[in-house]
Amino acid sequence: MGGPEVDRLIALLAKLPGLGPRSARRAALKLLQHPESRMLPLATALAEAARTVRSCTQCGNLDSRDPCAVCADPHRDQALICVVESVGDLWALERAHVHRGRYHVLGGTLSALGGTGPDDLNVAPLLARIREGGVTEVILALAATVDGATTTHWLMEKLKPLGAVISRVGHGVPMGGALDVLDDGTLAAALRARRVY
Repeated sequence: MGGPEVDRLIALLAKLPGLGPRSARRAALKLLQHPESRMLPLATALAEAARTVRSCTQCGNLDSRDPCAVCADPHRDQALICVVESVGDLWALERAHVHRGRYHVLGGTLSALGGTGPDDLNVAPLLARIREGGVTEVILALAATVDGATTTHWLMEKLKPLGAVISRVGHGVPMGGALDVLDDGTLAAALRARRVY
């Protein structure tokens, strides 16, 4: 088609979520047709992000500074932590402007089939943050899947002795739904309708 460089570009693009081989070919073609205005700025942005973006040591968000912009924001409710499975879920809640507290990214959910156990989750820093004091509520905002429900119940057992109120996102998140693909209105309704256990 266009040589090994083009084939490699298409193969790399096809690995991105939502892009199959056909979509990757279309994206590569657009980039290659306008290298100065599309490809070179993208290459620069990718290199800069790879060099500077890291996980926040407090919450697990991805940012070029540590603590991240969310954790460093003095206007955030320091007494409220929203626990999410992934950075994508955190970004979805931020995009919807429905949570004004802090976050904690678990980095996954418990999954017997997937081989994810308690030691694979980023739980110890969450427990330490709550033990430090000042946290009055922990919102468990995990996907309404079997693995999400299992993780929620396991986390509730870990969190109950620490004294903070434990709530869970409520209506609006369908069974099998992931937070990072829901619309802003559904996310807002789910966070407002959380239940306390």
